[in-house]
Amino acid sequence: MGGNYLWFGMLTDLPNVLTLSRIAAIPLLVVLLAIGTPVADLSACVVFAAAAITDYFDGMLARSRRQQSDLGRMLDPIADKLLVGAVLMLLVGQNRLSPWGIYPAIVIMLREILVSGLREYLAGIRVGLPVTKLAKWKTGFQMGALGTLIAGNTTGAILHLNFLPMSLIGETMLWVAAALTLITGWDYLTAGWHHAATPTKNGSSVAE
Repeated sequence: MGGNYLWFGMLTDLPNVLTLSRIAAIPLLVVLLAIGTPVADLSACVVFAAAAITDYFDGMLARSRRQQSDLGRMLDPIADKLLVGAVLMLLVGQNRLSPWGIYPAIVIMLREILVSGLREYLAGIRVGLPVTKLAKWKTGFQMGALGTLIAGNTTGAILHLNFLPMSLIGETMLWVAAALTLITGWDYLTAGWHHAATPTKNGSSVAE
């Protein structure tokens, strides 16, 4: 019973609630984007923006409140990848990306899989994979791009911003995010390779 109460307490910590809200936002985004009207697109953009903002506040609150936990460290990257992956698939599936826009989406998805695998391996040898400043910039461009693409040109018309090519802006930001994704992905890959190639006395590989 004590263990159950402990897990419930961690789940109801505000940072973890914010993290879980990103996962909870995914079904709502799917429904809104499936509706496909300009108002629904605008609503989906607002929902996505709110979910993206929680990615900043959950970590900040966890540190300030000293509520950092293994549960939070596990849930945070999972929530991010589920949200980004779902939105990318929706954008591709609904032809909201141009033929060229699919390529940065592929790069971003493959990088997320790569980093997930590296984190799982390094966790097994008790080595953390720190988030770099460049990775934070990548996340910022990525979230901005996806939010803009969700809004699309129809939302621009509702907000009387017809002069802004929202889809083009979103795809341009997605290309920037993909470029940063390649750089940070390579950094993480070399870090993981360094630890994997460091032999111990019994022939296994661990971190120095």
